[in-house]
Amino acid sequence: MKIAKIEQFFPRRRMRLVKITTENGIVGWGETTLEGKPQSTIAAVNELAGYLIGKDPLRIEHHWQHIYRSAFFRGGNVLMSALAGIDQALWDIAGKFYQVPTYKLLGGAVRDRIRVYAHWGIHNTSEASLEQARNRLEWLQQSGYTAFKSGPGGKWRAHEPPATIDDFVESACLMREWVGNDTELCFDFHGKMTPALAIEVCHQLKQMRPMFVEEPVPQENVDALKQVSDHVPFPIATGERLLSRWEFRQIFEKQAAAYIQPDVAHAGGITELKKIANMAEVYYMHIMPHCAIGPVAFSACLQVDAVVPNFLIQEQVDAGLGSDLFQTSWQVEDGYIELPTASGLGFEVDEKLVEQDNRITQDKMNLLGLVAGDEEELGGEFYYEDGSVADW
Repeated sequence: MKIAKIEQFFPRRRMRLVKITTENGIVGWGETTLEGKPQSTIAAVNELAGYLIGKDPLRIEHHWQHIYRSAFFRGGNVLMSALAGIDQALWDIAGKFYQVPTYKLLGGAVRDRIRVYAHWGIHNTSEASLEQARNRLEWLQQSGYTAFKSGPGGKWRAHEPPATIDDFVESACLMREWVGNDTELCFDFHGKMTPALAIEVCHQLKQMRPMFVEEPVPQENVDALKQVSDHVPFPIATGERLLSRWEFRQIFEKQAAAYIQPDVAHAGGITELKKIANMAEVYYMHIMPHCAIGPVAFSACLQVDAVVPNFLIQEQVDAGLGSDLFQTSWQVEDGYIELPTASGLGFEVDEKLVEQDNRITQDKMNLLGLVAGDEEELGGEFYYEDGSVADW
């Protein structure tokens, strides 16, 4: 069996899919979405196709090693995202070839169902915003969710006036009041804050008993992350912008976080996500794979979630953003999704919908309005009031 064709599709905003077809007609799907660099991964996949065409798709580890190590420059978000999508598609093919769900090829399931959380939050206390938040919460709860993630919107500097912090904390307290203590709440700071400000805000949140705070500071400085973690009385999480075992190594060795969040569409795919999780297990760290994009990446996450002992909870955006591309979707019950039973990654794609081209050459940076909707978007540009560049 050989790889015959590699194609790419752009069916939804912020969703780029790779399709690998073998000479005997087996099809595998992967996701290569890379926010802010929509054309880069397209070019990378096209380059890698020259190596993959004619190769045995079942030699997954061999291909991963070649793609990662054969070039002078290793890693980087473009290569690792392209590799991630290809890796997912190869595992999809392998599962379909052996007629089993992919997780059975990864060692078999260690759990019967997978816990998930949705995105929901109260971003301000205006009457219109509260009504919108209440309606969305009711819908998500009816859909079966028992854990939610939100975060402070807008731009945050090294210091903010008390009113800005109080507004966010008031919204968080209201969230806790609405959902009660049986529901998990998590907060994503999107790496917007300095260590001192993150610590201050976290201490204001401690009465909400968060499940975790995600990315309190930018990902480049592990010592800054550890400073926050050491001064906060609840778990800190990070990892969506780290791309391999090598990049997670310092997090592990310095015990800089309680939970890690590698992204299956950026951190080298299923192959590397499982290795990162196995490495984290040694340090008693749990994984909560990041997945803020489409349903193919989410399906790939589920395969690893099924087999990793130190898995905690899986991110799921908007109850399965883009899941209409699948002939059947997931069902959430009491906060969990049952293990997939179909072969490969566990879905059948509606090819007519996938072939719709909704390509956008410059991704916007507002994650579909899932944080605050008041960001100034100018082709992805994001500025403070004085004209200087703000973190996103």
